[in-house]
Amino acid sequence: MSNTTRRRQSGLSLPALLIIVVVLALAAWGIFSRIHARENLRKEAADAGTVTVSTVTPKSAAEGDGLTLPGTVDAYTRATLNARTSGYLKRWLVDIGTPVKAGQLLAEIETPEVDEQLRQAEADLRQAEANAALAETTETRSKALVAGGLTSQQDADEKIGDAAVKRAALASAKANLARLRELSGFKRVIAPFDGVVTARSIDTGALVTAGSTPLFQIADARKLRIYVQVPQGYAGSIKPGMGATIKLADRPKDKFTAQVVSTSSALSASTRTLTVQLSLDNPNGTLLPGVYADVSFKLPAGTAALTLPANTLLFRAEGLQVAVLGADDHITLHKLTIARDLGPTVEIADGVSATDAVVINPPDSIHDGQVVHRAPEKPTDQPAQTAPDHH
Repeated sequence: MSNTTRRRQSGLSLPALLIIVVVLALAAWGIFSRIHARENLRKEAADAGTVTVSTVTPKSAAEGDGLTLPGTVDAYTRATLNARTSGYLKRWLVDIGTPVKAGQLLAEIETPEVDEQLRQAEADLRQAEANAALAETTETRSKALVAGGLTSQQDADEKIGDAAVKRAALASAKANLARLRELSGFKRVIAPFDGVVTARSIDTGALVTAGSTPLFQIADARKLRIYVQVPQGYAGSIKPGMGATIKLADRPKDKFTAQVVSTSSALSASTRTLTVQLSLDNPNGTLLPGVYADVSFKLPAGTAALTLPANTLLFRAEGLQVAVLGADDHITLHKLTIARDLGPTVEIADGVSATDAVVINPPDSIHDGQVVHRAPEKPTDQPAQTAPDHH
């Protein structure tokens, strides 16, 4: 039997068999592709709710590191001179920037009402003196008449009582005159101490009211006070007698040495900071009161703090927090207490340890117990590549 006869008996030709094989192969490939795509979709769906994060561990500042804080510079002695009597400013003799000595005349005030009261008090005193003198003479005569039996004791007692009243009136008139003379002396405004006039807030002819009209401000800047607000985490390290370095923004090459004089011995309830006062000698007037200064303290060993980048912080209604990634890739939120804000970094007083893996740039939706992917660490300390030399 020939081959042709056999193929006819089988019912399928060679081209038909080839077509069937190709169709089956295509069908198998399509099924495999669908299964593979379905598996990829399943993995993507599983990963859709998972966040990939990078972490950083808190760094520790070196032992005995410095603490630099902003400080406010003020004159060691400063006073605002208010009017002590009412009237009109007659003239002023010094202007801002004028050095003055203690007791120097700064201004004069015209006080017509006080002058009139003073003249009346002088007249009242003369009248009281005359009345007291007459009463004393009458008292002496009454005592003599009683001794001679020429008048009654009752009459003498009346004369003695009247003399006592007149003496009291005389003492009152003297006190009133002394008060008005002292008040009249306040027409002359004098400097209470050596210093420089830093402000003049009155001009000639202006109405002056006792106790409420500022005239001048004087400051003695030969010695300065510097006030610094020290965060709670460092409050226990600042003691009277400690030295500090003062630097000014407008004089970056100059350094000045100040000394801690005292502290407030209590933290502010609103800022949790300790007010520290330093003193600095300024005999040549190099530093001006009111300038901004950076105050650097050299802290003793054992006051090192942990630092974190500012982009690890979460600002929540519960307070400041950071997201810490555990070994099982679960997130734990830690409440944070900041000792000092350094801008790009913050010093931590409480909330994390040196071994915690803190999430960088955590999403706002991150929460306790969330599972995340840990980003692979970037290789470090790779040798620098150099451009090939074509010469």
